[in-house]
Amino acid sequence: MKKHKLIGISGPTAVGKTSFSIALAKQLNCPILSSDARQFYSEMYIGTAVPSIAEQQGVKHDFIQHLSIHDSYSVGDFEKDALSLLKKYHKEHPVVVMVGGSNLYNNAVMHGLDTFPEVAEEIKEQWQLAYEHKGINHLQQALRKLDPDYFQTVDLNNHVRLLRALHICSVTGKPYSSFLGQNKEQRDFESLSIEICMPRKQLYDNINKRVDIMIEKGLVAEAKALYPHKHLNALQTVGYRELFRYFEGKQGLEEAVEDIKTNTRRFAKRQLTWLRNHPCTHKLSYDTAVNAALVSQLGLEI
Repeated sequence: MKKHKLIGISGPTAVGKTSFSIALAKQLNCPILSSDARQFYSEMYIGTAVPSIAEQQGVKHDFIQHLSIHDSYSVGDFEKDALSLLKKYHKEHPVVVMVGGSNLYNNAVMHGLDTFPEVAEEIKEQWQLAYEHKGINHLQQALRKLDPDYFQTVDLNNHVRLLRALHICSVTGKPYSSFLGQNKEQRDFESLSIEICMPRKQLYDNINKRVDIMIEKGLVAEAKALYPHKHLNALQTVGYRELFRYFEGKQGLEEAVEDIKTNTRRFAKRQLTWLRNHPCTHKLSYDTAVNAALVSQLGLEI
C-alpha cells in the first residue's frame, strides 16, 4: 500500500513559494498547510505577505491568520495541530502541500521536534537578566562564540530563540546546533521536500521591490496600529521592528525602510544557509512550470 505524501515547499523569502505552492495544489487538487509562523496572526497582513483572498481562491488554506498576536503558540503546538489536520486530509487526499519559510516548523511536522535537556530556572534567569541589562547584542556575541554554526542561521533579532540556544549551550557545554536533527520521528506519511531557487541578485531585487510594495499598501499604518503591542513575541520580526524605531524618533522613515530591506536580505541569507545544511529532495528553479509533466517527474501522480 502506498504511503500518503506531504510535500514541503521551502526557500528564501520572496522567491515565489506562494505562487508555486498554489499552482501545485491546484494541479494535485489538494489543500495547503502554511508553515510560515509570521502568517499565523490575524493582526499582521501586509508585513507578512499573507496570500491574498484572490490567491486563496480555489485552494483550501490552513494556518493563515488563525491566531491573535496575544495568543501563545509554539512550534510544538503547530506540530500537533498540523499532524491532526494531515490525518484528516489524508483520508481524502493522497498528497497534501505544506509551504513556508519557517524551517523549524517545516522540520517539526516532517521529522519531529528535537529533544533537549532540561534547563534550570537559575540559568534561564541569568540569561534573562543579561538580556535586560546588556541588550540583544550581548546575546548575539555570546552565541557567536558558543555556537557559530547556529549563529549563521538563527534570526539574530529574535531574543527568544537566542536565549533558548544559550540556555542549552550553558547547561550542556555543547553547541545548541549539535542537538538539532538527532531524533527523527516515524510518520505514517512520506515526506518529500522541494526548495525553490533563484539567483541571489534577482532574489535581493525581489526583496527590495516587495518592501516598496508593502509600504505602498500601508505597512506604516499597519505597524502603527500594532505599536502599542511591540513587546509581544509575534512582533519581534522584520518589517515591524524597524518601523517601531521610526515611531520612537530613533530614525527617519526612509532609513527605516532601507533597514527593512537590509534585514530581510539578511534573513533570506540565513534561510539559504539553513537549506544548504539541510538539502531538499528536489531543487527547482523559481520559473519551473507547474504541470502534469512536473507532477509525474516528482512521482506525485494521484
